[in-house]
Amino acid sequence: MESKILKIESFSAGYGKLLILKNINLEIFKNKITAIMGPSGCGKTTLIRCINRMHELNKEAFHNGDILLDGESIFKMNPVLLRRKIGMVFQKPNPFPHLTIYDNVLAGYIINGIKLKREDRDRIVEETLRKVALWEEVKDKLHLRGTQISGGQQQRLCIARVLALNPEIILLDEPTSSLDPKSTVEIENLLEQLKNNVTIIIVTHNISQASRIADYVVFLYLGELIEYGKSEKIFTAPENPKTEEYLSGKFG
Repeated sequence: MESKILKIESFSAGYGKLLILKNINLEIFKNKITAIMGPSGCGKTTLIRCINRMHELNKEAFHNGDILLDGESIFKMNPVLLRRKIGMVFQKPNPFPHLTIYDNVLAGYIINGIKLKREDRDRIVEETLRKVALWEEVKDKLHLRGTQISGGQQQRLCIARVLALNPEIILLDEPTSSLDPKSTVEIENLLEQLKNNVTIIIVTHNISQASRIADYVVFLYLGELIEYGKSEKIFTAPENPKTEEYLSGKFG
């Protein structure tokens, strides 16, 4: 029996007078990869920004409805603590340029003022970089700045930065769109391994990527949830004609 970790209930959101998400109802399963797909402007990024409350950092942002993490409303949680539980990886790799690779991994602790003993810092850095298959590549370069490694390595470093805080969920917004094909494959393989320990929600324009790695697929169109289900069902026998049109490339 698959357990649910996140429940989105009658959820709408937008900015100012612009309504972007319209009455979304969705349940996300634990230790699975859920891909959120849909054409540009359909609300994919807004949805994941709402899930870790980054949406409300915009002064004009509003929302209605609720999002529950393990049965508790995220809007009753301290946003800083919530973002430790639900980490975010962005489209372009963004290691902190002034920090070393070592300190980039520990950035969540540094920013939150969490003091660690030297041996704990060393252990977290090594364990986390091993999780993202980066340790062997950078173990002799930990004093280099995070921006001095390749784009694919930088994105794995950004995933490590989120993983170091032991989150329950990782949100990824088009994490391979600026990477070459080899780095893209490495990130996809990494996500498939990571889902054993963390729930993954990935926004992607790349239909073939979603078909390769997703267990579940969400299809959004004009801010509405059009279809949601197991990926093999969505890709082989979608129920909604709009989903079929999108998957066959009639619009994007």
